[in-house]
Amino acid sequence: MKTIPFLNASAWIDAENEADPNNEIDQDVTYPKELLYSDRMYERLMDYNPNASEAVQIAAKAQHICRWKIARESYPMDRVGYLKWREDLKKFHAKTTAEILEKAGYDQAFIARVSFLIEKKSLKKDEETQLLEDVICLVFLEYYLDPFVHKHDREKMKNIIQKTWNKMSDKGHQEALKINYSEENLQLIKEAIGL
Repeated sequence: MKTIPFLNASAWIDAENEADPNNEIDQDVTYPKELLYSDRMYERLMDYNPNASEAVQIAAKAQHICRWKIARESYPMDRVGYLKWREDLKKFHAKTTAEILEKAGYDQAFIARVSFLIEKKSLKKDEETQLLEDVICLVFLEYYLDPFVHKHDREKMKNIIQKTWNKMSDKGHQEALKINYSEENLQLIKEAIGL
């Protein structure tokens, strides 16, 4: 049974993401890009771990909240610029979500926990941070790997897959191998992870 604060926070997160000016088409339907990402994150989480806490559920939905407001192009187009952009995004997503949770009536301890998860602190050490990271990686592999493959060469893709794989738990790895990839992408994954 979902609580009133959870239902309100979810609706407000969706409303924020619905304002995304960027669109993505999924099965002939056009969606605001970050709303679609949020829905995919939430669905994958509930499929992967139906008993996930309310804090993880919100962190999954709000993982990319209003992401378009901080453009990658506003940072130097190098590795340092990329890392700074990612770091600033995490803080921005956490702060934006914290404001929504406060409005929804959550206490400070809960809000701090959601921020901790969105900022992906204590990866590999904190069980819920790891759960969220697994879901992020699974969503990437299922929905966003293929567009990446068409943009980057094989060696770069293998590197991206290895980095993704290294962030995941053993359970995440097992789940990732159940995804329905194209024959080419499955081959690429197997090469990257040495299967």
